[in-house]
Amino acid sequence: MQDMETGQRRLIAALRDSSLRLAAAESCTGGQLAALIARDVDLGPHLDRGFVVYSASSKCQLLGVARADVERSDAVNPEVAESLARGALAHSEADLAIGITGFCGPQQRDEEVGLVYLAAAARGGAFTAQQFHFGDIGRERVLDRTVAAALALLATLARGQRVTSLAAEAGGETG
Repeated sequence: MQDMETGQRRLIAALRDSSLRLAAAESCTGGQLAALIARDVDLGPHLDRGFVVYSASSKCQLLGVARADVERSDAVNPEVAESLARGALAHSEADLAIGITGFCGPQQRDEEVGLVYLAAAARGGAFTAQQFHFGDIGRERVLDRTVAAALALLATLARGQRVTSLAAEAGGETG
């Protein structure tokens, strides 16, 4: 998929000549993002670890997501995505982490297929999040678009961290 390849190229460029390390906390994608990063010769060295937290209890037990957040909307909400990212940072040596949760299909009950929340956090405190409505385009396409979006979000955060790090090294203000 072209979006995924574009996301990979952007993340590679953002991480080039840096020692930034990544962690992924994946629910609906089941480890696909971490696997893609690990397969890439340029990205693999930046991967610290991946957490596949598909079940509600694994989100709480492994990454400290609040049970109330997990029980709301079948764990597909912005609070869970943020808690996954922050939990991945807390339980790793990574500099940047991403949390992924969503409904990829097929539809069960009244959930919105294609609804995905991503959150990315940096050890220094930077944070960014996005919500997507990919629609009921088929499970594989939702998964592919989610991984592509996660790559792009990590690249955005990594670029910001690189700018902050360079400014700090030069003794400049960050903003």
